[in-house]
Amino acid sequence: MYVSHLSLHDFRSYPSVEVPLEAGVTAFVGRNGQGKTNLVEAIDYLSRLQSHRVATDAPLVRAGAEQAVVRAAVVRDGRTATLEVEINAGRANKARINKSPLPRTRDLVGLVRTVVFSPEDLTLVKGDPSDRRRFLDDLMILRAPRLAGVRSDYDRVLKQRNSLLKTAGLARGSAREGALATLAVWDDHLAAIGAEILAQRLALVEALRPYVGKSYETVARGASRDDAEITYKPVVEPVETTPSVETLRQAILEELARRQKDELDRGISLVGPHRDDLLLHISAGAERLPVKGYASHGESWSFALALRLAAYDLLRADGDDPILILDDVFAELDSQRRVQLAELVADAEQVLVTAAVPEDVPAALAGARYHVKAGEVTRDE
Repeated sequence: MYVSHLSLHDFRSYPSVEVPLEAGVTAFVGRNGQGKTNLVEAIDYLSRLQSHRVATDAPLVRAGAEQAVVRAAVVRDGRTATLEVEINAGRANKARINKSPLPRTRDLVGLVRTVVFSPEDLTLVKGDPSDRRRFLDDLMILRAPRLAGVRSDYDRVLKQRNSLLKTAGLARGSAREGALATLAVWDDHLAAIGAEILAQRLALVEALRPYVGKSYETVARGASRDDAEITYKPVVEPVETTPSVETLRQAILEELARRQKDELDRGISLVGPHRDDLLLHISAGAERLPVKGYASHGESWSFALALRLAAYDLLRADGDDPILILDDVFAELDSQRRVQLAELVADAEQVLVTAAVPEDVPAALAGARYHVKAGEVTRDE
């Protein structure tokens, strides 16, 4: 699978641009602020309907425009399909395949699969638990796109339940009793949907674990695959080693009952997969230490790269090669890690690289090259 043509209209800095692409490596070279990252961001957006740079869609629409359009011709097994998403500021987005509208925009998710390496990847190691949860959920949805709907349903239930907790916490007498009765209904919803997400994350971490160890061994100097470890840390602690969805649902309900007073006092949901974390550890002699707070800068980068490489390897094991996007990442790495990363990904079906200067693109990633300056995208001959 690869993208053979990219069209943008009013996306980020581009009023309009057409970029022919091909399998193998393509590098976009240009100084910061010229628009090179916008090109690869658009392809990643088609994959996940989310940007790896911003949390909302509004910045994706060019200033002064009402909507942005991202369109890509995608080749899979020799056949081409055109995927399109219309990003509407303040209104629902729309998606099309071969000009035919899709019933739901999220039906586009996973038709193109991408893995992005970027300077922001350090937040996977040094950032908040929400960054690691997002990493897991994005990968989970790329593997099983139907889970985009499950996650959306969970977010809706969580928002409603938080609103009710605030109301119930302030209510008195019969009003409080009514609010608590309604809260029980939302507890059931949160436990049912949350249990499915939790089960999927637990299974994903188990599948990902050996790939993380293998990738860390490759990118970290002198490391072995046992030196990096990931563990899922849920708020609820099921007794079973491989719990069923029903077991997890019951565990969430029990913890909700136990924490109800705290939740009412604080007006927020304290139980569920939105409070979980992915724990990262490295070996230091005979000890296992958290990466956050203990790892050096180089070790942190190695772990972040290992997570992305593991995601790529897992998706690749599922079937189609994902499109690899290396967004200005080489400038952040020392020479050895540059070479190692380039050699690891060079045989991918399609690799898209952005770099400020040509020297930042390793020799192993020789291929097509575009110069990007002030929104003009020109192919080097």
